[in-house]
Amino acid sequence: MSALTGTVALTRLAFRRDRVALPAWITGLSALMAAFAAMTVGALATEQDVIHETEFMAGNPALRMLGLASGPTVGGYAMIRSHVTLAILAVLMSVFAVVRHTRQSEATGRSELVGSAVVGRYGSLASAVVVTVAANAVLAVALGLALIANGQPVEGSFVAGASIAGVGLVFTGVAAVTSQLSSSSRGANGTAVAALGFAFLLSGVGNMLGSVDTSGLRVVSAWPAWLSPIGWGQQMRPFGGDHWWPLILFAASFIVLLGIAGALAARRDFGRGLLREQPGPADARPGLLSPLGLIRRLQRGAVRGWAIGMLGFGLVFGAVSGSADDLEGSAREWYRRMGGTDEIADAYLTSIVSMAAMAIAVCTVQLLLRVRAEEPEGPLESVLATAVSRPRWAVSQVLSTWLTAAGLLLLFALGMGLTAGQVLGDTAGQLRGLTGAVLAQLPGIMVISGCVTAAVGVLPRWSVPVSWSVLLASILLGPLFGPTLNMPQWAQNISVFTHAARAPAAEVTAGPIAVLTVISLALVAAGTVSFRRRSLVLPA
Repeated sequence: MSALTGTVALTRLAFRRDRVALPAWITGLSALMAAFAAMTVGALATEQDVIHETEFMAGNPALRMLGLASGPTVGGYAMIRSHVTLAILAVLMSVFAVVRHTRQSEATGRSELVGSAVVGRYGSLASAVVVTVAANAVLAVALGLALIANGQPVEGSFVAGASIAGVGLVFTGVAAVTSQLSSSSRGANGTAVAALGFAFLLSGVGNMLGSVDTSGLRVVSAWPAWLSPIGWGQQMRPFGGDHWWPLILFAASFIVLLGIAGALAARRDFGRGLLREQPGPADARPGLLSPLGLIRRLQRGAVRGWAIGMLGFGLVFGAVSGSADDLEGSAREWYRRMGGTDEIADAYLTSIVSMAAMAIAVCTVQLLLRVRAEEPEGPLESVLATAVSRPRWAVSQVLSTWLTAAGLLLLFALGMGLTAGQVLGDTAGQLRGLTGAVLAQLPGIMVISGCVTAAVGVLPRWSVPVSWSVLLASILLGPLFGPTLNMPQWAQNISVFTHAARAPAAEVTAGPIAVLTVISLALVAAGTVSFRRRSLVLPA
């Protein structure tokens, strides 16, 4: 029997298990790419608009952290605004898939059961990698088709898709390594995401330290960008050179990481990681004696990462708020429509606050879906064996998520208020206005979390695709993309973000906040009741 015996059968099983999750990821990312492209085509109606906006993005060091200008094209500008976001989501898709079929399967005992048959030592790892690589290949094609459907050149469109899928390919290898190092799926995911944060930092710093050519429309990155897979994707320069050769870097890194993962897999014990687990303190803190305290402790790593990210993005977007008055043409009109006011500075701040709320909604979905994941993985069984009831556990999960969302909103407001105050003046006033504006977004996020809770309680088997579909629909139908995609008003009204207050451009009123809050509480109640009544999926 070879070390790869059983890989084909395990690959079929992995495709079967992911028949919903991976297509949902690919469809969602493709829809997001199509939305970014459509928004760009609609906002930049003339060649002068394209030149002006590209010059603005290329000349601002802070904004170069988010995208790399490669020339005055509509597709190129769409990639400036979307490449990092889509690359990060492709990485998350890849990391979660690999860890799900390796480390998580070992933790739940599934791998032990399968391993009792004729299966080689590397069969599980190989099947996870094959499935994830196939998903990234399909993603590359789907993203390219989404751009072509919006009238972009064929070669540039497929280069764009490959540049994003290539980042996912590298982090497929990263996840294969972290799955061997960590003894838990949470640790494997966390380590891989930490590597993602480091890669983003390297590419961002490399772009910030780069130089702009004489035309002012193309940025030449500094050397740190070449140390990051995200930077390699940007150097493919879709619609601005269409370089295919960086795919060699992706492939070489993937092969090296896969070799490292194989070597580590041969050295570790089954069910254990190579990194030694550190013993905790002999006495637990008093806060851990309650379900809420335990949940906050388990979420600490993920919340810290989101906190750093939201504070950083607030600082960046606040620092460039003074440039909003320089916007012209269709771009100025887009911000005016998004913010609902002719005061372009307020419209800009309002649009960025809305974007931050949508990002934090992603965090809430991620955290609340742990309720579902903790059923088959086992922690829920141990908790419910104590005096903790199911409703108390579910409500504690929701309350923890709401507190986290509020904290992230306030951190974003703090970062943006400090830098915007320095640029626009009246720092104290900016902090007060932005604090009220971000808190007015909280009820909409609460509704999204209520939908997740209801899905986990009523449709546990389909809770993951349903939750992400609700979030994606709310974003695409909301004020960020809905008007640009010419969605009918009734469709836009489906999104909770359509009904959120457009502050600081407009006054916050109590009516929409009260309605959204009541809806969120009703959804949480429905989910909690269903969670109490249905059968749990616990490990055998």
